[in-house]
Amino acid sequence: MNHPYNSVMPLKHLVSFDKLLRKYEEQLTGDDPFLAATAKRILDAQSQYPELRDGFTDFALLEEYKEVIDTILQDTFTEALSTNEIKVATLPYRDVIIKSTKRFQKIISEAGKEYQPEMRSLGEDMDYIMSCVVILNFHYGFEFDFSRPYFYDIPDAQGVMRHYRILYNADFIEIIATEKAKDITQDDVDELLENPYDVALWMEKIPPESFISKGFVIANLFDVTAEQAISDIKSKLISKNNLRPVNFMEELQETFKSFFKLPNIKVGFASYDSKSDRFEEIIGMSFNSFLLHGQDHLSCKTALCMESYDKLINDNAYFIITDIDRFVETNGGVEPYTALKEQQIKSAIFAPIAFEGKLLGVLEVVSERKGVLNGVNAQKLDDVMPFIVSAVVRAKNEENNRIDAIIQNECTSVHSSVYWKFQEEAKRFMGDELEGRPTAFREIIFKDVYPLFGQIDIKDSSKARNLAIQRDLMIQLSEIANVLTLAMDKWHLPIYEELIFRVNNHLESIKEMLYTNSEQAIFDFVHDEITPVFEHLKKSDSTIEKHILAYEAKIDMGTGSYYDHRKNYDESVTLINKKLSAVIDKKQESAQNMYPHYYERFKTDGVEHNMYIGESISEDLEYNQLYLNNLRLWQLQVMCEMENVHYALKPELPVPLDATSLILVYNTSLSIRFRMDEKQFDVDGTYNARYEVIKKRIDKSYIKGTEERLTKKGMLSIVYSQKKDELEYLRYIKFLKSKGYFTNKIEIVELEGLQGVSGLKAIRAEILYKTEKAPDKTYTYNDLIDTLKE
Repeated sequence: MNHPYNSVMPLKHLVSFDKLLRKYEEQLTGDDPFLAATAKRILDAQSQYPELRDGFTDFALLEEYKEVIDTILQDTFTEALSTNEIKVATLPYRDVIIKSTKRFQKIISEAGKEYQPEMRSLGEDMDYIMSCVVILNFHYGFEFDFSRPYFYDIPDAQGVMRHYRILYNADFIEIIATEKAKDITQDDVDELLENPYDVALWMEKIPPESFISKGFVIANLFDVTAEQAISDIKSKLISKNNLRPVNFMEELQETFKSFFKLPNIKVGFASYDSKSDRFEEIIGMSFNSFLLHGQDHLSCKTALCMESYDKLINDNAYFIITDIDRFVETNGGVEPYTALKEQQIKSAIFAPIAFEGKLLGVLEVVSERKGVLNGVNAQKLDDVMPFIVSAVVRAKNEENNRIDAIIQNECTSVHSSVYWKFQEEAKRFMGDELEGRPTAFREIIFKDVYPLFGQIDIKDSSKARNLAIQRDLMIQLSEIANVLTLAMDKWHLPIYEELIFRVNNHLESIKEMLYTNSEQAIFDFVHDEITPVFEHLKKSDSTIEKHILAYEAKIDMGTGSYYDHRKNYDESVTLINKKLSAVIDKKQESAQNMYPHYYERFKTDGVEHNMYIGESISEDLEYNQLYLNNLRLWQLQVMCEMENVHYALKPELPVPLDATSLILVYNTSLSIRFRMDEKQFDVDGTYNARYEVIKKRIDKSYIKGTEERLTKKGMLSIVYSQKKDELEYLRYIKFLKSKGYFTNKIEIVELEGLQGVSGLKAIRAEILYKTEKAPDKTYTYNDLIDTLKE
């Protein structure tokens, strides 16, 4: 704490030994002749220098009176303990050395010739206020807890910062009021306590140099370097705003030097990704990693040898290398020894950071000297690991939150199977952003994936919807005609007769068929011409008003039309979609366990789904044709189960709608690209576009040479183009027939050519509907093979 001697403080310091000398005067008349003789010798030595009792402010006199001061303080600074105790005679809160032990002198000497000991300051304002609190306690008699720790921060001979806590012994000091001192009341104290940081108020109540501190204090110093380092590590890591400053890593390394009492150590950190079993850098933080050796990420099995992999990854235990050069000679080019040697590292401690049994990363402590990091001082890390774990957990959570926010902003929702790819891109995006580089979220592409498409469509949904609208319009027009007839009967106005005529014309026009423009024409007619007339009639006659109000009660506020049959239709479609979506969504959870694949499901007039499977989607799993076979078999089963759910639901529907099912088999791999503008995946490239054309048009196709549509109630249609697909699916159908999914009615048909597409065929297999609930079992391709072997 660097106080200029003329700095403003409430206490004026006088160096004085009067209070200590009075103790010796008491010993002169005591019963112990040895103590009396010592007291006489000390008092005689001081008697020629009255200023040592009266006090002085010229600190240059400390050197002039050094010998006599040493004599006065000989009992306080026992020679036998001088090389062990760290003790200083000084002034309170001042960097004034009156006398010190040899141990203190050695510490100062090792700090360097230019080093001047300075106490760690609380800040000049707080130093003033703390001095005022001392005065309130010792002079005015108020009782406050004013104990605040003070420290010396002194580098040792190796340049490692050591920390010493100061404990004051104030037995030999007294506080004396001057004419500047004011009376202090309880109200004054209350006001001060309400404004603990208002130094101007404290200076008003207790003015500068309004008191004299006469005497000296004994400062006992204790080495608290380890405790201080732990505290610093804790505050640096737990503080929310500390994790990303530019100088954070440098400060943390300095703290670890104090913690280990080693000047030449460095600290690094490697994040661990359990899904890919690799080490990664933490984006946007100033952590370096000696395991990664400058790379963004590295497989753990590449970065580590078997022993270190087992220790860190499997056992979550410390891995310690005391002599890296010897390990390189013994093990050849095995990692991590070679990479560490290239970085001039001679010894190292790698400490796993784990939370709730999951490895999050590895703390790396390395040194350019062999043997200085070892199994003994590695145990010191036990004291700080909880804080490091806490910081890493928070950093990981914050990183995940930032990644989620980027993905949500750039891509909206993303299926879990491909989320890893978006995470990678989001990390790159975030790194560019934090480094100040231009940011753009690149398109995500998965190559060589196999598509699967299926849909359960509501049969003749357009006809059913139009029929519902037609019936509602006919009822609405009939109601309008009834009201207008009442008005005509009462007032016999030609306008009512003309309106009735036009209403009947509309009724006649939709009696047989609802044309595309009929609904809008009737809506405009009612809105523009009938509604104003009805508003007039409501005010004209109470009986007609009741009829109009009854009519209006049946009008839907959203559509402005009758909504009865259409409501039944919409509710039926909604219920079908909800039930069928629930089936496939639930089944998808188990399908992902077979092999990760992309899945998306849409609700239209029915439910359709897309799936893509391939090695590029699975992140790190090896792909095999078996997984595609499994998914195709799974899809067949689920489509049959969805059909059964619809079959059971149909009697409960307001409108008993039928459904038809279709699967498209495509045997060529393709690429899919996430379209940033549309926020969804689509096939990539002109060649692959043929698949999308087939998918969009197939449900409207006809059987070749007939007027019969491909999709048929009670039949699952499987569209394909290659003979091997036909044989594959016939095997699946035969197997599932034995499990009660299909009947014996199976047919193979050719399809009329679609625009730009020809040569398609289809298997139509009749679904076996069950009255009882089907067992919740999904058969696999292995089950099929086992059955064929029987």
